[in-house]
Amino acid sequence: MEYNLATMQPVLPEMFLLTAACVILVVDLFLTDRTRLLTYGLSLATLIGAVALTQYAAGPEREIILHGSFVRDPMSDVLKTGLLLVTLFGFVYAKDYLLGQGILRGEYYVLGLFAVLGMMVMISANSFLTVYLGLELLALCLYALVAFHRDSKSGAEAAMKYFVLGALASGMLLYGISMVYGATGELTFPEVAKVITTGNADQTVLVFGLVFIVLGVSFKFGAVPFHMWVPDVYQGAPTSVTLFLGSAPKIAAFALAIRLLVDGMGGLAAQWQDMLIILAVLSMALGNLVAIAQTNIKRMLAYSTISHVGFIFLGILAGTDKGFSAAMFYAIVYALTAAGGFGVITMISRKGFDAENLDDLKGLNDRSPWLAFMMMLILFSMAGVPPTVGFFAKLFVLEAVISIDLVWLAAVAVFFSIIGAFYYIRAVKVMYFDKPIDDAPLVAAMDTRVMMSINGLAMLGFGMFPAALLGACQAAFGL
Repeated sequence: MEYNLATMQPVLPEMFLLTAACVILVVDLFLTDRTRLLTYGLSLATLIGAVALTQYAAGPEREIILHGSFVRDPMSDVLKTGLLLVTLFGFVYAKDYLLGQGILRGEYYVLGLFAVLGMMVMISANSFLTVYLGLELLALCLYALVAFHRDSKSGAEAAMKYFVLGALASGMLLYGISMVYGATGELTFPEVAKVITTGNADQTVLVFGLVFIVLGVSFKFGAVPFHMWVPDVYQGAPTSVTLFLGSAPKIAAFALAIRLLVDGMGGLAAQWQDMLIILAVLSMALGNLVAIAQTNIKRMLAYSTISHVGFIFLGILAGTDKGFSAAMFYAIVYALTAAGGFGVITMISRKGFDAENLDDLKGLNDRSPWLAFMMMLILFSMAGVPPTVGFFAKLFVLEAVISIDLVWLAAVAVFFSIIGAFYYIRAVKVMYFDKPIDDAPLVAAMDTRVMMSINGLAMLGFGMFPAALLGACQAAFGL
């Protein structure tokens, strides 16, 4: 294969992102605290440039390059664009928070960009090795980000828990990959799928490997019973890191599940569907029930994340293109919603004060009616209240599950969604009907306010006109 601009076009966004992150890392060395906002500006420009290059390289045809290890297809185009835009929101929200806490350092944005690069590699992976490479790049960046606040004991503790459990999960995934490689003798997904379809591979070894691969995927999603790290890490990490951790990686985790389970091991769909049913029900049940008891808003949103993962699994386990597109729609919408929810928490925080408890939302409407309204739209979307986009995200997933005659599973999902609505509405009640316990003015920079307005109103806009985003997700799977 000849390497030139034409043949390397599918990988242009990743090359640009890698180059820009390295340049920003060097530039940041020469900046002082007063000029550090240049790193922030360059990081935003990098994300916007990567979106432009992703669209430039996009097309309806599937392209496989780098000896079969990298694929660019309509699914990767949509997921990468969504990932980069959600990260853009996260970077803007983080700036004021990092300034207020006195921890605005260039490493935050550089680590964030390298994490995004890892996620983009995962999205376009066409072999087990490429997936693992992207996954580890993402994980190493996230471990460092969780411990970003050097003086925070809770941050260091959260990072240690995340590192130990993350290493365990990576080991399980790698063990599963080695079993599949041993059974098939192949590493690229199309070749693995071909061997599985012929039935020449040892089924026992394959299923054994599949179990470990599903365990690894479940950990990255934070699905029950591999959710132990989620509440502790969300609570212990700086809120700006929790924002990033709770949003963008969910899009990459969806891509990880599709590439591994559907592209690579679609021939074993009957086996992994049964596993995902159990994981989905457990995640929705535990996530929604435990969230009710939380008074720490970051832990509440952590358990809420676990329940949403259950819904994404429902779409994937449907095993149809309709289900995959519904799960993809849900993952992108949830990432945008989570970014907005944690973004509001960063805006309530200020110098010397980190908003963490539900009580910190009390009387938010009296302090800032605009911010309270944005948060209400975001919480309603998480709860699935019409006409916000969260309602349609849940509806499309339930429709996909019902279409494969798993009506009981859809009924379980609706039941736990109704329970989950309680703690979202409780947060809205606190904002609108309780008296504020803090009268400090809420100050936010213009860029943060603009982004929050776009984010909050997107919940309403995509809810009223879901066709554009849904159409892109369906086109990604040829519907």
